[in-house]
Amino acid sequence: MHGGWAGLWRWTAVGGIGLSLYAGWLTFDEIRDHAAGERDIAAACDGLVSGAEVMDLQGGTIRAKAADDERSRLDADELPGSCAVYKVPGPGRTTGLFTLMVRVVDPDTPLHWIGDDSSLEPFRDDSAREEPDVTATADRRPEPHPVGDGTLGRYGDDHTTVRAECGPGSRAQAPELLQVTARADYDDVSAEDRDRLARLARSATAVLIDRIGCRTTLPALPARPLPAVSADLRPATGATDGSCGWFARYVRRAGQGALPDRALATPAPAASPVESCLLAVGPDQVGRIAADLPDDAHDYARTARTHSPWWLRTASYFGADARTVGYEDLGRPDKVIAVGTAGHARGAWWASSVCDGRPALHTLSAGYTYDNVLSPEELSAVFRAYVDDITARRGCTRGTYPAPEDFPAH
Repeated sequence: MHGGWAGLWRWTAVGGIGLSLYAGWLTFDEIRDHAAGERDIAAACDGLVSGAEVMDLQGGTIRAKAADDERSRLDADELPGSCAVYKVPGPGRTTGLFTLMVRVVDPDTPLHWIGDDSSLEPFRDDSAREEPDVTATADRRPEPHPVGDGTLGRYGDDHTTVRAECGPGSRAQAPELLQVTARADYDDVSAEDRDRLARLARSATAVLIDRIGCRTTLPALPARPLPAVSADLRPATGATDGSCGWFARYVRRAGQGALPDRALATPAPAASPVESCLLAVGPDQVGRIAADLPDDAHDYARTARTHSPWWLRTASYFGADARTVGYEDLGRPDKVIAVGTAGHARGAWWASSVCDGRPALHTLSAGYTYDNVLSPEELSAVFRAYVDDITARRGCTRGTYPAPEDFPAH
């Protein structure tokens, strides 16, 4: 009997040692895979980001890999470029985790886009689904908020874009302006990850500007966590603060007419090089406008409720950002707008001014069906009100406005 118990204890001990060795092997295997993932990420992103920091996104992951194709691997000597990283939850399975994108000023390719290009559509365009209130939420392209005073860049709930202007003393090859975007490629980004993306974008920019010889000073990230970015549009007349305050004042003064009744404002610090305001027409306002349209224009109202929402977006760009604004010209090369000019093309209007000795470009974009609903007088007046307001707030001079004939006649 004694021998039997001794044998049992012996086998138990051996089994315990075996399990411990197996657990240790698993731990070693995970550590090895994690380290390999960190190295792969760093290599794919050309050392601009910490692989460990990227792998901490979305609650952390043991295994991750960078995209295999060369187009998704970044080379700081050949900009623009990007790198993409995937989680590996199991053998043969990958899910999106992170993308780092670097864009630089190019005389032929804008950094900022305006007009009625479908990629700028702020609302979901799903023809298979009809919603009774399609402009309640700008869920396709919410307006980003400034990081701090905006000089460092802007952010959304799933990304942060850091900007850097290369000043005197920079290498000849350094661009005038570059943008580095750190983006989460998954849904429901946490507040912690929102701040992690901001750190990744800023640290990548700091490494990059040193490597390419860009002389500039990057502002620090705000000490407080970045708040969530709202995508919910509110009554336009209540948007008294922020980037849409001008429109609330205009509607109270000039009347609602066929103008948008909803607004999505962003903070508007005086130093920010980019400021935008999204305006949209809710379904009740669509009905009121449709009642005054000619019979042959009622189709506009029907499509506006579901598939072609009516919207306007105003945006102003200052300094280096003003020199890289453009629009898509179908069938032709993309157009970069010259500073100091005013005009119209493809659902976009622009005006120019000079603010603190630097160029500024003030723009209005309209959804492709909505600018056929507003009269030329309404469209011209609302754009003029916007430009007058922002140039007064920023102390700008030498305003140049589009000619009356630039606005569509019906």
